[in-house]
Amino acid sequence: MVGHVTVVGAGIVGLSTAWQLQRRGIEVTVLDRSRVAAGSSWGNAGWITPGLAIPLAEPAVLRTGLRSLTDPRAPLHIPVTADPGLWSFLARFAARCRMPVWRRTMAALVPLNRLALAAYDELEEEGALPVRTRRGPIMAAFREPADADGLLRELDQVREAGFPVEVTDVDAEELRAAAPIVSAQVRRGLRIEGQRYVAPGDFVAGLAESVRRRGGEVREGAEVSGIRHVGGGLAVEVVGDVPVRTEAVVLATGGWLPRLARPLGVRTPLRPGRGYSFSVSGPPGGLTVPVYFARERVVCTPLGDRVRVGGTMEFRGVDDPLDPARIEAIAASARPLVQGLDLGSRQDEWVGSRPITVDGLPLVGATKVPGVWVHGGHGMWGMCQGPATARLLAEQLATGLVPEELRPLDPTR
Repeated sequence: MVGHVTVVGAGIVGLSTAWQLQRRGIEVTVLDRSRVAAGSSWGNAGWITPGLAIPLAEPAVLRTGLRSLTDPRAPLHIPVTADPGLWSFLARFAARCRMPVWRRTMAALVPLNRLALAAYDELEEEGALPVRTRRGPIMAAFREPADADGLLRELDQVREAGFPVEVTDVDAEELRAAAPIVSAQVRRGLRIEGQRYVAPGDFVAGLAESVRRRGGEVREGAEVSGIRHVGGGLAVEVVGDVPVRTEAVVLATGGWLPRLARPLGVRTPLRPGRGYSFSVSGPPGGLTVPVYFARERVVCTPLGDRVRVGGTMEFRGVDDPLDPARIEAIAASARPLVQGLDLGSRQDEWVGSRPITVDGLPLVGATKVPGVWVHGGHGMWGMCQGPATARLLAEQLATGLVPEELRPLDPTR
């Protein structure tokens, strides 16, 4: 068993990995190019929803993608660019938008979803985290009652794949009693039980402190430029600083993963699918459950006295600046759906790059370079599945045995 591991990336995925390694008696150093929870772990919706963690590639998404090319307000935004890598990725992604492929991919995700909530329980109970997850339900809301049928079919398919999801139909009055921000234009709801949510940035910051309390080092502003073998171990090159000597390395850099992982034999195409969010003051009396406007792909999450409003899947460069037009598009989609929220008085406008693999499966396991491992590529579900795959990867690192749940996720596939 290795004695020291350096984890590159201080988001939910990297810090969960560090925490689980410590749990097995392995010393850790965590390096991040910016700061704890600076990437997708900060401004996401904070949903831990194994019942909704499904493959992105399915026939309806293909139809939505084609419409988005002519609709700048569409929830899926594909800018017309001269990037041949993007168009190659999208062509391969489109070829997978078939139900037989969806079912095979879902079969590989179900074991991760089954572990998701237990992995969070472990972090909270043993890590003494100051911020805890909150139990749902998630309320899905629809202006047109018939629009709910699509989500119900999707949840039926999740159940057929082997993951139980409890859902109850609710009328508009019951929906607004649970979620007073829902406007009078919304006429039907679905209550999805057994899910959770959390203030993601605060949770990840608490996880970083738990890693430190256990003796781990978490270094911010440490940009890794490369990894090389030296003297029977590894040296992690840090820009402007001395290399970090270590026995093993786990790359958990989210949308930036290909920069370090591709030379190590990780060739599954991965692109940043950027999500946007902002926050506004909550309504009188507050909001107590998350709301999912499924047709418009807009989510609202209660975070204390504020509501985080998020949406969009945008395929642009991982370091491209925030596009204000995408924030405006989310606000425009939300206006007829909500009441009691001043969408013009926005704070914390944010964009984060979620790492989307072309085949819809995370990249978790050993690379072709001895001692270097990869943990990422969860797409929209890093917050949900990251702690679960961290537990499995730590088991593999500690024992040398590959858990069955990780076999489909081999990063050199």
